[in-house]
Amino acid sequence: MKKHQGLRTQVRRLGLECDYSCGLLNSKTVLMGRPHIILLLAMVSAASMWCYADFILVPYQEAEAARSGRPRGNLSDLYPRWLGARELLLHGRDPYSPEITREIQAGYYGRVLDPARQGDPKDQQAFAYPVYVTFVLAPTVRLPFSMVQKGFRWWLIALTVATIPMWLRLGGWRISWVSQLAWMMFVLGSYPAVQGIKLQQLTLLVCGLIAGCGAALSSGYFVLAGILLAITTIKPQLAGIVCAWLGIWVISDWRQRQWFGWSFITTMLLLLTGSELVLPGWMGRFRGAVSAYWQYTGEGKTVLDVALGPTTGKIVTWCMVLVVGVLCWQRRKEPAGSEGFAMSFCLIMALTLVVIPTYAPYNQLLLLPALIAIVEAANAIWQKGRLNRLFLGVATVTIFWPWIAAIILDLLLLGLPRAQVGKAWWLPLYTSLAIPVAVLGVLLLAVQSTGTKAHAVESSH
Repeated sequence: MKKHQGLRTQVRRLGLECDYSCGLLNSKTVLMGRPHIILLLAMVSAASMWCYADFILVPYQEAEAARSGRPRGNLSDLYPRWLGARELLLHGRDPYSPEITREIQAGYYGRVLDPARQGDPKDQQAFAYPVYVTFVLAPTVRLPFSMVQKGFRWWLIALTVATIPMWLRLGGWRISWVSQLAWMMFVLGSYPAVQGIKLQQLTLLVCGLIAGCGAALSSGYFVLAGILLAITTIKPQLAGIVCAWLGIWVISDWRQRQWFGWSFITTMLLLLTGSELVLPGWMGRFRGAVSAYWQYTGEGKTVLDVALGPTTGKIVTWCMVLVVGVLCWQRRKEPAGSEGFAMSFCLIMALTLVVIPTYAPYNQLLLLPALIAIVEAANAIWQKGRLNRLFLGVATVTIFWPWIAAIILDLLLLGLPRAQVGKAWWLPLYTSLAIPVAVLGVLLLAVQSTGTKAHAVESSH
């Protein structure tokens, strides 16, 4: 009893109102059977993050833009894709052309960028997506963008909320409706979701499609899953690894899973053929646009490259790829809906965030299934020894830090000038690069802990 009380005291000292045995939102034993407190915490956390974005981060960005002469237009990441789709489908113009890029800049930034101006952004906001993204946006191209922008923002909110039951379906995880609401609040109030919704980022759409694919597979709707997975390739950097893994999974039991494979292949052929019909030779233009994008944005680095340096970062990255590859290979024959299948899916999603050559926070919504899996395995991890508990605690603080910092800044805003508080705008983003690595690390511990436990039970029989 004294030991348990000590653990609860330690967690309270960290300022985290969560289950003492794991430091995360445990869906089964939340605060000794009081998940409503977690829901309240989630609502406070979500409100604090949105307040931070609206009253601290955005005003700071606006002030800096005014000071440096940096242009600000609609700043919608949807706009370049929408304008390219409209001009291609309605007027037959090449969305990759310099003319379209200048028109995009006029709307996105409010004026065409001038290379001679030192304060102008480096990101040209050119159309750098596969042509078939225009098919997804086709229903909106005859509408005014202001209407599309508002509607798409609400669509992203609804889709982000809907990913919670879809991810739960992937692993067969059963939690109470109160716990589901808490997850929804935490997700909608996370910085990645806030950023993605404000920017109208297509990443949120891709996250929803991947979640739908996982849920459809676990429910036996293989044809639907193949269609959804094919559409996710509008962002190939996010979908590539999961497509490769599910390809291996299909081949491992082709007889039972072939409908998923045929559905994906057929949908991709339709998308590629349709793209070639509306813009012949588009693949070469697309490759050129992507190459130019990496050059003018200066991206092309993984989170580990940034944190550890190019050489060490690549070594650690490949080590993680090898470890995850071995674990997923061992689970390649697991049926959809099984715990092994769900865990391999989560590993692939977490690995994607670590190895892709970009580190935008909104991509971290792909970590959601991994976080759910960690919560479900938290007790098993905790029981595996002090080192596991230490790593779990550090990862918990890393994940929760953005909310903690946002609450601190919001409270400071009550007594200090906005300009003064705005100087600390970076505080909630301090652990941003570490979050994907921490999640993948804890997920590997979860695989080891739950796997060892299952093996022990099996051996005892």
